[in-house]
Amino acid sequence: MKHKTFFWFVFPSAVAMLLFIALPIVSVIIQSVHVAHEQVVVTVENCGPFGCTEATMIDQEATEELRREKPLGQFAGLETYFDRGHLATTEVAAAWRVSESWGEFGGYLMNLPFYKAMGFTLAYTFIVTPLTIILGFMIAVAVNSVTRRVRGPLIFFSLLPMIVTPLVGSLILYWMIDARGIIGTALQMLVGDPTLSVKASTPLTWIMLMVYGVWHSAPFAFIVYYAGLQTVNQDTLESAMIDGANRWERIRYVVLPHLMPLTTFIALIQLMDNFRVFEPIVSFSASAHATSLSWAIYNDLGGETRQLSSAAATSVLTIIGVAILLSPVLVRTWRDFNRKAA
Repeated sequence: MKHKTFFWFVFPSAVAMLLFIALPIVSVIIQSVHVAHEQVVVTVENCGPFGCTEATMIDQEATEELRREKPLGQFAGLETYFDRGHLATTEVAAAWRVSESWGEFGGYLMNLPFYKAMGFTLAYTFIVTPLTIILGFMIAVAVNSVTRRVRGPLIFFSLLPMIVTPLVGSLILYWMIDARGIIGTALQMLVGDPTLSVKASTPLTWIMLMVYGVWHSAPFAFIVYYAGLQTVNQDTLESAMIDGANRWERIRYVVLPHLMPLTTFIALIQLMDNFRVFEPIVSFSASAHATSLSWAIYNDLGGETRQLSSAAATSVLTIIGVAILLSPVLVRTWRDFNRKAA
């Protein structure tokens, strides 16, 4: 392809990435190093028949004028990143000095907002992602093995969790795990505790959110793997069968190596999506037991007092976290590409 043709081919995509990805990220970074202006306070003297008194009041005009002159706020550098709501370097250093064990130190970290959100985010990401890949692959192999007559309905029902709106799907599960719901009642009967409540238990809440995450994401992995199974070389499979390979051996030595690029693709997508977990926490009203980085951003931007610099700093830290998570997979993919090219 000629250089000119290639330029005009990628130009629309490059412009879109610049406008909708690069510039917003730069804007967020700039906002994260600024904080809101402090209100201008003036001292006024009130005199009456019994003498004069001094009082302080907010000068609204001066405050508004200051905001108009510097709409981003006052420059704070990296101050927001190291405050108690984020990396909390002062608090972490103090806890490290007084902690007598790793467990005590970790317990203190989990009481800090950012590390509490990071803890659930990482746990959700590293548990939901592999379970989604495994379950999606198992469903794809099972559907691919049945007769064509029932394959269509099975594909439809397998895709239902992805078709259903996330909010609706999470609300349905939320009602089911209620003490009066079918799952909540079954758990009470199973453990013999009529007062058991999934919503009141932090471990059970985490499990519930992760089960929903796997249930909602597995159809994506399934449909990708199912498409990949249609491209497996049948001659290779037949040769393996003639050589005496059983079903597991055919899957392990023929199917899995063939689907490895798709596994990398699914892992990349799931890592990015799961690290930004947000909807289940809001839908399940689980913020008392589980918070994520995305929920922290939403919380900072909500209410009457919007903490733009705090939300921006958390957004930048989330972007850095996603980049760190994806880097091993991307490096491995790059090495495999270079190895094949050589």
